[in-house]
Amino acid sequence: MTAALLFEQFLNGLQFGLMLFLMSAGLTLVFGVMGLINLAHGSLFMIGAFFCAAAAGLTGNFWLGLAAGMAAAAAAGALIEVTVMRRLYTRDHLDQVLATFALILILSEGTKILFGPFPLYLDVPPLLTGTVDLGLTPYPLYRLALIVAGIGVALGLWLLIGRTRLGIRIRAGENDREMIAALGVNIRALYTVVFALGAALAGLAGALVGAVQSVQVGMGEPVLILAFVVIVIGGIGSIRGAMVGALLVGVIDTMGRFLLPQVFALFLDPSKASGAGAALASILVYLLMALILVIRPKGLFPVHA
Repeated sequence: MTAALLFEQFLNGLQFGLMLFLMSAGLTLVFGVMGLINLAHGSLFMIGAFFCAAAAGLTGNFWLGLAAGMAAAAAAGALIEVTVMRRLYTRDHLDQVLATFALILILSEGTKILFGPFPLYLDVPPLLTGTVDLGLTPYPLYRLALIVAGIGVALGLWLLIGRTRLGIRIRAGENDREMIAALGVNIRALYTVVFALGAALAGLAGALVGAVQSVQVGMGEPVLILAFVVIVIGGIGSIRGAMVGALLVGVIDTMGRFLLPQVFALFLDPSKASGAGAALASILVYLLMALILVIRPKGLFPVHA
């Protein structure tokens, strides 16, 4: 094992964590502001990936595909909020879970009808092909661009939530929706904007990740599970918590899958070491979540401490 390999895997974990942040930020905004459990958030990730791949395939332009993926996810989010979610705000969480689980099935089948049952493939844009020398190791330029994009989106969200009028309304809605409604803020429009923003972030994540994995139906569900882990670790409703939680989950998951098989190989034969390491690595983030919940039941950065 060399320092170069460790550094490369750390960067992979950072990239994975930042893509998780894009998913988790929208999810924690929706849950924090609207009190809504949205299991269909992973389907919006999938929609972004499919529309990006389809539009890039038709136009030959990755960047047009990226815009199409974000726009499609945002439009789908706004439509879902207006037609379905508005009927669920006053219902209990069980109704929300059942309704949004039904949306997963509907959106998955709709995607199959629209794009077919086979995976789509999205090429890395020519501008971002190849590798870049980081000193210790060459690293794929596209993955490095994903890291930069994730950091850029995080800064943009921080400015949006902390420094704009819309951000003030979002934070106020998180604390006392009845009061801001009484002050004349259109709470329905605010909810639609928040839901569409969260959907656009999920669609952006799906579109960006689509170039490093196949775009297929159901690709959003595994990411959704990890996104819920992230917001539980970071604190529901906290963008800062989503960032810290996503980075922890991304780095721990990636480094665990890389290091644990090698640790077990010190005293087991290679096949058993690989199986045992992969099995333990797959539960590391859940052990982390359990530990943090024992120490800080509301997460690392709870909005309402």
